[in-house]
Amino acid sequence: MLWLLEPFQYEFFRTGMLVAFFAGALCGLLGVYIVLRGMSYIGHGLSHAIFGGAVVSFVMQWNFFAGAGLWGFLTAVLINQTTRRTRIGADAAIGVITTASFAVGVALISRYRRFTQSFDAALFGNILGVTWNEVFVVGGIALLVAAVIFVIYKQLLFTTFDAEVAEVYGVSTQWVDTLFALALAAAIIASMQVLGVTLIAAALVIPAITARLLTDSFNRMVLLSVAIGVTSGVSGMYLSYYVDIASGATIVLLQSASFALVLTISALRRQAIHRLAHVHVD
Repeated sequence: MLWLLEPFQYEFFRTGMLVAFFAGALCGLLGVYIVLRGMSYIGHGLSHAIFGGAVVSFVMQWNFFAGAGLWGFLTAVLINQTTRRTRIGADAAIGVITTASFAVGVALISRYRRFTQSFDAALFGNILGVTWNEVFVVGGIALLVAAVIFVIYKQLLFTTFDAEVAEVYGVSTQWVDTLFALALAAAIIASMQVLGVTLIAAALVIPAITARLLTDSFNRMVLLSVAIGVTSGVSGMYLSYYVDIASGATIVLLQSASFALVLTISALRRQAIHRLAHVHVD
């Protein structure tokens, strides 16, 4: 049991573990809605867009969370409004807007090379450099996002499964979609310290699709997805400490391994049921 407690003697591990816990829970929660809405690309797109905001924050010497947050919220609203007010599809709007935002970040990197180390942290995460102030901010974001999802739970669930019928029953799908996009942007910003831009999309999707393989119940899917996100975050911190590899990559690799395991077991189970059915028919 000593190996479980040993890493906690270091402050960077304690702060990193808390942030990994919050980020895992956030990604697991929102990932369910992303997967069920068929919007797996939105996490990838928004994370790249927010990278542009992170770079602007570094260059302008603004607070990271304030600058990246404002940029992310504006991007989410712009994508939502572009999709609703034009004939451009959601995938095309995300592709154009988020790529342009990412290009802003790349252009600023090439212009202000003295910020290269900070940019690396935004791209790949820097969980070992998390301060207690950042832990409190990430924890606050996690609680706020959870509260928003709780308040709009019924409307969000309705629009997730049938947006057109929800409109008929008086649900403002525009406001629900906008609030969800803002919550997603906040979650991505909170997770950047753990995973960086390059891995956030995977952490948003993998726990949810793994949970989807395990159950057909929406509520159980949410609980399983959050549990997988949290467990992989905590386990990834331990594994990265002892194996000495990047925490964000370790977390996503553990999630990928759990998905592969569940997928394999599900396939074998289906084959066994299929064979039994043939035996009974014969």
